[in-house]
Amino acid sequence: MKIGVIQASSQASKNQIIYDAVYKYAPKEAEVINFGCTTEEKEKYSYIEISLLVGILLASKTVDFIVTGCSSGQGMMLACNSMPGVICGYAPTPKDAYLFAQINNGNAISVPLGEDYTWSGAENLERTIETLFSEPFGQGYPKSEAERKIKDTKKLKEIRKGGQVRFEDFFNVLDVSLVASIKRKKDVIRSVKTYGKKEIADLMK
Repeated sequence: MKIGVIQASSQASKNQIIYDAVYKYAPKEAEVINFGCTTEEKEKYSYIEISLLVGILLASKTVDFIVTGCSSGQGMMLACNSMPGVICGYAPTPKDAYLFAQINNGNAISVPLGEDYTWSGAENLERTIETLFSEPFGQGYPKSEAERKIKDTKKLKEIRKGGQVRFEDFFNVLDVSLVASIKRKKDVIRSVKTYGKKEIADLMK
């Protein structure tokens, strides 16, 4: 399993905190890759641009799961869910992270990083990431309803897939200035070209 960490530039100061928590609590066999955004990066990326990069990383299968965020966490969640194939949950608390992992079994999660972010915010973030990865995803919850929950999640994914276009088609109608902007995120583009599916990697040229 490959897990990517990437969040909006507005919260670059929190990048290391997120990465450290994911690295600490991810499954032992997982590889955790930090795509920023960091305070050292000169280029700045909005949550919309980051959501596109999340879509590219997941569609290309460069990574299997993404931990992301922005000031509220809500905007990033909504933007990521606009990407074909991305199912992103919003996890302001450990309980939300656990329920998303067990019931919704998605491939990305967005955490709030801005408002009222103090020492307790960092502690909550760590507990949220710990709980997210505390058990294998997709087991259903509560346990008494696990079978039904798993079936419902599968149905939802099928319905959602039927209502979406292929990522390649989606990418090809994006505004050229937006495409140019996200292609400047060289670490992401390099990883996609090296490890991603050829169909998506070719779009990054």
